[in-house]
Amino acid sequence: MAKKSAGTSGKSSTPDGRQIIATNRKARHNYLILDTYEAGMSLMGTEVKSLREGNASLVDGFAVFYGDELYLEQVYIPEYLNGSWTNHSARRRRKLLLHRQELTKISRQIQESGHTIVPLQLYFRDGRVKVEIAIAQGKKDYDKRHALREKQDNREAQRAMRIRNRRAA
Repeated sequence: MAKKSAGTSGKSSTPDGRQIIATNRKARHNYLILDTYEAGMSLMGTEVKSLREGNASLVDGFAVFYGDELYLEQVYIPEYLNGSWTNHSARRRRKLLLHRQELTKISRQIQESGHTIVPLQLYFRDGRVKVEIAIAQGKKDYDKRHALREKQDNREAQRAMRIRNRRAA
């Protein structure tokens, strides 16, 4: 399967063995990505079963420190349809599992003004749920417009070269 748009879910595989559940494509548009980390997640059984069905959304997600621990907030994992009274709530706070050195490095980086932690991808690796988080800095509107304009110019240049190559052949 191909990757889906921001916030949509579905499974796809990558060459490095990841089974992608959800991606947050808007994060790369809204933020300048400074550094990325792979973190495990502390999940309930019904959450894992729901993720195996390919349902999740990272659009509103962010990570925040509570004490010395890092938690993922506002990530939508729908309730498992066949779950019982032990089912999870869809937008609960989930603990991220990282090494202590990584946690201290991340906490130092986000203390700078304007930095935040956003999730980029949610995926399975070797049967375990992982999330790729990024230290990010918010872009201004003119930066977003500049990036879109640059992308559009590159696309037009590629199109023009493709048409010129077709005529030459």
